[in-house]
Amino acid sequence: MSAEMLARIQFAFTIGYHFLIVPLSIGLGLMIVIAESRFYRSRLESDRAASDFWIRLFTTTFAIGVATGITMEFAFGANWAAYSRFVGDIFGAPLAAEGIFAFFLESTFLGVLLFGRTRVSPRIYYASAWLVFIGSALSALWILIANSWMHTPRGYTVESGKAVLTDFWAAAFNPSTAPRYVHTLVATLIAGAFLVAGISAWYLLKGRHLAFARRYLVTGLVVGLILSAAMPFIGHWHALEVADEQPMKMAAFESIYTTGDHAKLTLLGWVGTDEAGNPQTKGLAVPSGLSLMLGLSPNHVVPGLDQIAATDRPPLQLTFQAYHLMIALAFYFVALMLVALFFVWRRRIETMRWLLWLLVVSAPLPVLASQLGWIATEVGRQPWIVQGLLRTADAISPTVSAGEIALTLALFVGLYAALFVGWMAIFLRLIRKGPADGAQPAPKQAAGVGTATGDTGVATEAPTAHGEV
Repeated sequence: MSAEMLARIQFAFTIGYHFLIVPLSIGLGLMIVIAESRFYRSRLESDRAASDFWIRLFTTTFAIGVATGITMEFAFGANWAAYSRFVGDIFGAPLAAEGIFAFFLESTFLGVLLFGRTRVSPRIYYASAWLVFIGSALSALWILIANSWMHTPRGYTVESGKAVLTDFWAAAFNPSTAPRYVHTLVATLIAGAFLVAGISAWYLLKGRHLAFARRYLVTGLVVGLILSAAMPFIGHWHALEVADEQPMKMAAFESIYTTGDHAKLTLLGWVGTDEAGNPQTKGLAVPSGLSLMLGLSPNHVVPGLDQIAATDRPPLQLTFQAYHLMIALAFYFVALMLVALFFVWRRRIETMRWLLWLLVVSAPLPVLASQLGWIATEVGRQPWIVQGLLRTADAISPTVSAGEIALTLALFVGLYAALFVGWMAIFLRLIRKGPADGAQPAPKQAAGVGTATGDTGVATEAPTAHGEV
């Protein structure tokens, strides 16, 4: 296998692994804010226990996210030296900003959440929850600014074979930054909502932590439904940007070979070839659907892959299937959340064991949908690593051999497998343990912040018949 292909596989593996963690991290950050908001208002021990539970899950996820994110930056200099030289002037600012303004913000105030419950006032602690979530969202923003520039480069000039920054704001807020960021951020929050709903459903199935499970099942379902229902509109916004800025990627998404009007919108299918060897998709499609979606008219002309040489076309089958599976999962999420909330409203959810199990097994699916989305968008712009400026084949390090890349790939696979097993063991153990039960004495707050509820400033609740708080 060539050094180029091995370098692609290695980077795809490391970034794909890292993005298993990112959606859960940002999604759990929102849940910490919700839980801590409840505790800040109620001062109930059960709300404090719930917040602490989500903080513990977030911390384990954050830790492995940091560990797996560092290796990607080293990969730029090791396997992608030509790429790093070309984009270094552009990427320096957003990557530095991500570390200074986002990562340090998130990690600093995560320290407050972990160790400051009894050392700072409730107001500062509550603000820290928000700052951790904001930090994670800002981290995603700066990374996506860099990524979006690769798709729709702006604010640069090419000098001596390098992209030189000429307008920071034009580069940062290039045409794809806003739709890509909103699309990705909402996807991560859906992942967090599904995880919360899945954990809560599992507790209901096991008859444990029932008060906690009932409350956060509803929280996860409501947040998940609102965001999942918004995603088709956000995805459409992003699709319009892709069709305008990267029409060949849109043609690959829908396997449109011939330029013309009345372009069909494929719901599901398989990319094959016609007698002339040109791409041809067979499956279920809406006549003129893509023309209507992109131009609000069946007469809207959609550019096809016939406008570029075969060597400039992305891998169609992988791009097409990843894109359509992502969309199918998005509509599944809406349907599942609607059905589950219906039975919550009818007060029958705890008797619908099949539905609770479906929520449990569906918990990882938003992460899968995010992976599929990234596969579609990154594979769909090949053979370019920077759209129209630098080909992926020209971006690798010429001095790194295929054997060296294969060796480091094997080491990464082994190390990451061990990290994954360790993370899952800790993560699942925390879930099995669950939030603290019982009317435990709440920790004493920092001096001067006591309320009428006592020196701790926290109200406690009596156990219920189930032993819940």
